[in-house]
Amino acid sequence: MTESLASPDALAAALDTTGYLADEGLATAGFLATQMQRPLFCEGEPGTGKTSLALALAEALQWPLVRLQCHEGIDAAQALYEWDFPRQLLHLRALEAADGGRLDAETAERSLYTERFLLARPLLQALTTTPCVLLVDEIDRADDEFEAFLLQLLDEYTVTIPEYGEVRAEQPPLVVLTSNRTREVHDALKRRCLYHWLEHPDLAREISILRRRLPGIGETLARQIADAVHRLRAMDLLKPPGVAESLDWARALLALQRDELDAATAARTLGAVLKYSEDLDRVRAKLDTLFS
Repeated sequence: MTESLASPDALAAALDTTGYLADEGLATAGFLATQMQRPLFCEGEPGTGKTSLALALAEALQWPLVRLQCHEGIDAAQALYEWDFPRQLLHLRALEAADGGRLDAETAERSLYTERFLLARPLLQALTTTPCVLLVDEIDRADDEFEAFLLQLLDEYTVTIPEYGEVRAEQPPLVVLTSNRTREVHDALKRRCLYHWLEHPDLAREISILRRRLPGIGETLARQIADAVHRLRAMDLLKPPGVAESLDWARALLALQRDELDAATAARTLGAVLKYSEDLDRVRAKLDTLFS
């Protein structure tokens, strides 16, 4: 499929068919990642479309998506593989029963460490699913040790399981790493990636996204929502709204059968776009000026 995406414009058009509107810079970064087989490291504020990019790439390329959601304390076992110990124990008991209590230890051990009992976690799934898109989401939430482990994996796309052997990807996955920049990711990891910083879309692009993702929305309502969200982002909020919140707000207004956004309607539906009580209080105090 990547052969047909012969340029950044072709990739942007393919992403557009999935409902993802990529600007020139992002389309170029995504195109280079597919051609150079390099991971794409995407940083930016929450809600700028980093995770959605990986989903859209998988859909556009018609490849499976494998997602690893990072969190504090994640380790290699959670991300790579585990052995299914309960099933291994049942297998041993079955062997013992079948042999009348006589069990050859070496034969039993060889039968335990096979693919049948191997629980593949996202990173191992990505190595054995060819081709695929691997999304490593919010890598900034993981600790330094996991980052170092991931760095080694991305260098060779190979892992050695002591009891099983070497697993090597026939074709390296297209890797998208995302970060909300809650901490700095080490330079060693960034150097192995193509880098792109995602901004919130400008007003015209946000209107286009709303109309592209929600065909039933009118031009007036889409413009009013996009304009209001841009004003909210300019305020001193704990969590400025992203594109996902713009879409949620639009869906809420459509569900209420509204074709225009005014201060009264906004006051009733702010929970679709703001997620902190402090932000709600701050915005409600300025609703009249926000929609003047």
